[in-house]
Amino acid sequence: MVGSNAKGDRRERELVNALDEAGFAVMRAPASGSATERELPDVLAGDCEQFYAVEAKSSAGDPIYLDGEEVEALLFFARNFGAKPRIGVRFDREDWFFFHPGDLYVTDGGNYRVKKETALAEGTDFDEFVGHSEKVTLAEIGDDDGPDQATLDVLAALDRGDLSVEDAAEML
Repeated sequence: MVGSNAKGDRRERELVNALDEAGFAVMRAPASGSATERELPDVLAGDCEQFYAVEAKSSAGDPIYLDGEEVEALLFFARNFGAKPRIGVRFDREDWFFFHPGDLYVTDGGNYRVKKETALAEGTDFDEFVGHSEKVTLAEIGDDDGPDQATLDVLAALDRGDLSVEDAAEML
C-alpha cells in the first residue's frame, strides 16, 4: 500500500524532527530494510549521553505488530552499534511512546504487539525519552508522612482519566 508507506515515512520524518528539536543528533536510515541487504533501524539518535536505534511504527488505532525477525535485527544492530534498542510507536491523535523490545507482548507466532492502551499506560512518552521529564508513580510521591488527601484525590482523578495532565498540574 503506497498510502501506508507514505504515512509511515511521514511519521518517521516527524520523529526525526522532534528528536532534532530536543537536541539529539539524529538521522533516518534511507528506506530502512530495503536499501540494503542489512536490516537497519528507522532512526539513529544520540545526545552524548544516550544513543538509540529506533524502529518506528504508526497506526490509526489498531494494534501495531512487528515481525520477530525485524525486532531481532534491531537488537543485533543496536548491540553492535552501541545503542539502546527502542520501538517507537505513534497512534493517530497521540504522541510517540517508546519501549524496549523486551517489554513488548510476544505473540504465539513469535511476533511483537503493542496495543494503544498499552502504549498510553506503560510506554515511555517523548518528554521522558529525551530526558525532559521523569515518570513518577503515585506510590513514589510524597514524603515520609505521605501526600495530603487533596493531592491524592487529584492524582487518582488523573490516573482514572477524569482530569487532563494540564488540569491536574494546575490544581496541584
